This record gives sequence, structure tokens and C-alpha cells, in this order.
Amino acid sequence: MNEKRPPKTIATINFKGGVGKTTVTWCLGDLISTYGNSNVILFDLDAQMSLTQAITLNEDGSLYRKFSDWSERSERRGKTIFKAIEAYTGKPGFEFGINYDFIYRITDRYHFIPSVEDLYWLELDVWDREKMQGFIRDIMGKITWSKNVPDYDYALFDCPPSFTLLSFSVLSVCDLILIPVNPDFYAVKGVPLILNTLQLRIEPFPIPKIAVFMNKAKPYGGSMTKESRFYWGQVERVCSQAASKAGLNVKCLDTPIYDRVAIKRAVTSGGVPPEFVNDFKNLWKGITEFLDE
Repeated sequence: MNEKRPPKTIATINFKGGVGKTTVTWCLGDLISTYGNSNVILFDLDAQMSLTQAITLNEDGSLYRKFSDWSERSERRGKTIFKAIEAYTGKPGFEFGINYDFIYRITDRYHFIPSVEDLYWLELDVWDREKMQGFIRDIMGKITWSKNVPDYDYALFDCPPSFTLLSFSVLSVCDLILIPVNPDFYAVKGVPLILNTLQLRIEPFPIPKIAVFMNKAKPYGGSMTKESRFYWGQVERVCSQAASKAGLNVKCLDTPIYDRVAIKRAVTSGGVPPEFVNDFKNLWKGITEFLDE
């Protein structure tokens, strides 16, 4: 009998909007499940629901009927991420069954837990911070041991741009934190802020491995432009300084995702555009090598 193993968990974060974290998270999951023959479960934990809306809308902006029907059934049966949190923080014992009313099947290997509007109220209620810390660990345990869904190789989390209780729950138990940065001034100033915030918010729990990469890099002659390369060099410098000062395990992955128009349609078009496949394969290779170190 094969031993049950929880999936490797990767959380994508950035406190600045517009860096492409949602699209990158989606594309990584699509690449892993399509080209890596891995079972992937993707969580949208952002109350803004950007990933959920992108996945569930047709290119003309209409709601995808298959998801619409599934979502109505999920709400009716109390199988949303918010209802799971209520069950976890409510009465003793975590009674919440895992099945396909909770998990939406994008493809045979790529599954999804959408965000819901109720998450907007998560920070306004009185929640036990220490208890919430274990929520993602325990819901992943239920998913791992459920006989109703497959064994997942990877779990990807699209985290909100601010540090919420759900962020705390994910980041304090995940295997890797993935930080996309853009070739601009904010990347140089913002990365140390993210690293310092992670340390302050997650301690005393161990800080996971942290991988940083350049997203929306400007292409030139098969490489990055001089400007993009300059900003990447600055990011590497500040990461090295922050890691050394705080004792964090941070790695800058020299595997850029280049800025092309087609990436904006990646989620709604149903897959990683062909011109991005090699970019994401290189990024995934860097991530897995770092995970295995």
C-alpha cells in the first residue's frame, strides 16, 4: 500500500498590485498539470477574486455555464472556502467533508478552490489568530486523506496583496514562497519590505524557502533589455543583503517571464500560450531544484 503524502505547497505573494502574481500562479499550475503530468490543486485566497473571475469567464466576459452551475451547487451545500473556515473556527472538531462540491475540476489533472465574496469579512470578525494558523495545514490534511478526490502532487496558493489571516495560515506552513517582481523601481524597494514583513508576521514559525523571479521582463535579442537586467541586478543585491541580515533562505531565480501581449489572455483562453511554455518550464525547473535542495 502506497503511503499518503501531502502535496508540495507553493504560495505566490506580492504586496503590490499589477505584478502578475495571479497570472503566473495560474500558468504554473497549467504547465505542471499539462506538461508535468502532475495533479495540481489551485487556491484563490484573495477576496478580490481576480483569479476566480478570470478562470470562470469566457473571453467575451460572460460567465462560463459549467462553473456557474457548479458554484450555485457549492454555495447551496455550504462547500466554500469561507464555510470551511467557519467550520474550522467554530465548534470543537473540524467537520468538513471534501468532495467535488468543494473542489472544481478545470481539467482532469488541474483542480481549483475558488474565492468567495465572504472572504471580505474575514478580517472584520473576531478570529483566533493562533487557531487560524493551522487552517491551511488541516484543510490540506483533509484533502490528502479524502477518498473522493485524487492525490495531489502540488498545491498552489494565490495569496491576497495584503497580509491577512489566510496569508498567515498559508505562509507559516507552505514549502515555498514565490515572489514575482517587475523591472521597476518598486522591485528594488519592495522586496526587502516583503522579506522583513514575512519575518515579523510569521515568526516564531519557521520561514519557508523564498524564491524571487522577474516577471514582465522586457525582451531584447533573446534576453532581457539592459534596463530589465539593471533592475534584476538590484533585486539580487537587496535579496542577498536581506537574506544575510535576517538568516532567510532566499534564492533569486534567473528565469524571467518575458512581457508579451498574449500573457494577458492566458487564463481566459484556457492554457499557457505556446510562446510562454519555455519561459514557464525554465521557471518551474528553477523552483523544483530549489525545493529539492
